Amino acid sequence: MAHALVSARLESLEMTYVVVESCIKCKYMDCVEVCPVDCFYEGENMLVIHPDECIDCGVCEPECPVDAIKPDTEPGLEKLLKLNADLAKVWPNITQKKEPPADAKAWEGVPNKLETHFSSSPGTGD
Repeated sequence: MAHALVSARLESLEMTYVVVESCIKCKYMDCVEVCPVDCFYEGENMLVIHPDECIDCGVCEPECPVDAIKPDTEPGLEKLLKLNADLAKVWPNITQKKEPPADAKAWEGVPNKLETHFSSSPGTGD
């Protein structure tokens, strides 16, 4: 019984990182290069992190030039955590950095991209 309690407690302490809407249409891939477990998946206009594969090392977070990677412990990220989890199951894995979209700079800081510019279509992956 004690082992089950310890296991349940450890599971509740697990954390992951989440790609948020600032990635949409910017899709810089500096994060992909540094991820030791290859837990990034590519959509047409953004990346997501597979929460079951992320080891919470945090090396990706400071690499993103648009601050699009957040720990899932930040309030208000439940919807994006679910989006990351769902899409990581159907989008292709990406392990190598590619060039960002030509107009990525123009999309930096644009608000409400999830509602207005998000695409659920998969990217090409590696």
